[in-house]
Amino acid sequence: MLNTSIIGASGYTGAELAAMVLKHPHLQLAGLYVSENSLDAGKAISELHGQLRGRVDLPLQPLTDTAAVVNTSDIVLLATAHEVSHELAPIFLEAGCQVFDLSGAFRVKSDDFYTQYYGFAHQYAQWLDEAVYGLAEWNSDAIRQAQFVAVPGCYPTAAQLALKPLLAAGLLDTQQWPVINAVSGVSGAGRKASMANSFCEVSLQAYGVFNHRHQPEISAHLGTDVIFTPHLGNFKRGILATITARLAAGVTPEAVSEAMSAAYHQPGEQAVRLLGHQAARLQDVVNTCFCDIGWQVQGQHVILTSAIDNLLKGASSQAMQCINIRNGFAPLTALVG
Repeated sequence: MLNTSIIGASGYTGAELAAMVLKHPHLQLAGLYVSENSLDAGKAISELHGQLRGRVDLPLQPLTDTAAVVNTSDIVLLATAHEVSHELAPIFLEAGCQVFDLSGAFRVKSDDFYTQYYGFAHQYAQWLDEAVYGLAEWNSDAIRQAQFVAVPGCYPTAAQLALKPLLAAGLLDTQQWPVINAVSGVSGAGRKASMANSFCEVSLQAYGVFNHRHQPEISAHLGTDVIFTPHLGNFKRGILATITARLAAGVTPEAVSEAMSAAYHQPGEQAVRLLGHQAARLQDVVNTCFCDIGWQVQGQHVILTSAIDNLLKGASSQAMQCINIRNGFAPLTALVG
């Protein structure tokens, strides 16, 4: 059994991770931690997340001694703010723990990126270079060898899983940038209440136009420029991305379908479900680990729809896929069945 600790366990993704670790036949929940000054310190996680009552009733411990976490952990999951992960990850890595970071602190190998989009100067070039990007379906070989996995963002997961097969097969004319319009539920803003994510205040609206931090993450890992516009919807969870791209000259609808099928042909090993001409829907993926992808071709353009649960495939279940791949377990252990 691999002892597994979750730091930042009071949030939505932390609760999802706790449930998955409990369900996993090869993992044992070693501890749940929150920041030292958190108002949730000392409470049982089930007080905050009632679905865990009677299943995970462990207390949320204040993180006052990282050495104690190291001594009891083989795996550390960081469900923390970006700047917190930036400081904590190197401590656990240097102690030999496997670290899976759900923040954005190590996703893009560029110092300027963090200054511009995250508001801090990156101090750990070595670990930034060694971090493996955890897009599970596309980076499994590197994940198998990794001590440190930077779990992708939710919007980048939905966008990349749809576009990567076509880019890898050389089917897109990238002189016309793919246009990604995606809408997320309010849980993507975290558990802390604010006017920005109050159901009474949220209206379907675009935000972060031309300056959202996920745009350079998507572009960096796709290897091509994109136009990305996120939207906030007044629903709890899920992301639906609608993507328009120009096909290279002579590309047929059959070629598009063949590329998608070739990329995702192992349903028991991958968390992607192909819908063909059927459009992806949130109701089919919420509370599952899956990304559903549909597409249609007309002339030289393809429109793809991609749907995920932002808290699962966009965060915690993708982290669990990476744990499974890294440690030789079946990739969807604790996620299906």
